[in-house]
Formats: sequence, C-alpha cells, structure tokens
Amino acid sequence: MKKIIIIGCPGSGKSTFSRELHRLTGIDLFHLDMMYWNSDKTTVEKEVFLERLNRALKKDEWIIDGNYASTMELRLKECDTVIFLDYPLELCLEGIRQRQGKVRSDMPWVETEEDSEFIEFIKRFNAENRPQIIKLLRKYSGKNVFVFTDRAQASDFLDTLEG
Repeated sequence: MKKIIIIGCPGSGKSTFSRELHRLTGIDLFHLDMMYWNSDKTTVEKEVFLERLNRALKKDEWIIDGNYASTMELRLKECDTVIFLDYPLELCLEGIRQRQGKVRSDMPWVETEEDSEFIEFIKRFNAENRPQIIKLLRKYSGKNVFVFTDRAQASDFLDTLEG
C-alpha cells in the first residue's frame, strides 16, 4: 500500500479516514478539494488542477482523497490501493451536517450553511455516480480494493494498521 485513493459519497468521511491513514502510515496526503478550490469558493483553472494532481501522482507514495470523476480513472491507473467508503445516503448527509462550522484541513473554507445544490448531488450520488465507480473498479480489478459499507468496517481496517 503505497499509492492509495480514498473515494466515496461526499459526507462519507473520506478526509477523516485519509488523515488517520496518513497518521498511521506516514504516507503523504493530498486532498483533491484543496487542489481544485480557492478559499473564495472559486475553482482553479483545469490546467492548474491537473498540474497539481500530476505532481502528487509522480511521488513514490501518496494518499489522495476525493472523487472528481473527470480524473478518477487517471488516479485508478496510478494507484495500487482503492478504499471505497460505500455508505448509505443518511450516513453521508449526517456527515455533511456534522462538519458545518468546522475548520478542516481538506477544504479551503469553513462551511457555515447547507448548500441545497450540494445536498441534491449527494442524494443522487448512489444512483448516478456509484455505478460509474463500480464500473471503473471492475475495469481496474487488479488493484487492492477495499469497500466499506459502514464506519465500523473502516475503523476496523485502520485498527489493523495500528497493531
């Protein structure tokens, strides 16, 4: 496990999981949201985002958290391990509610209110995005793939690394 991507619905806890994985392994951690967003909630140019991502991908070891469907296959080609937090909708919505008002290392701003457009994206994630993820995971079946369907499974996995 040297090149790891963490994927899943927004609110699933990708960044929290990634930070703990980083703590346990010492592998450099990169958050796609930090590569893509500015602190004023505008996005960087696509070329800048890709340059930042490619710089991370060239390293010998990395953890990259985030979905970004447009670059998922690129990351899948380069990684050796995939961790998919495949959680139910309600768990992800609760994760979004819990992070409001908190400073986070994976986002360049503090979310202070619910974004209805973002909530709608989350509600559609399992129907629209999850099938594409599953399709890509089948295509790259030679990778080490871990699919967790609840937080306890993810926590148990991290516990095995600590021991």
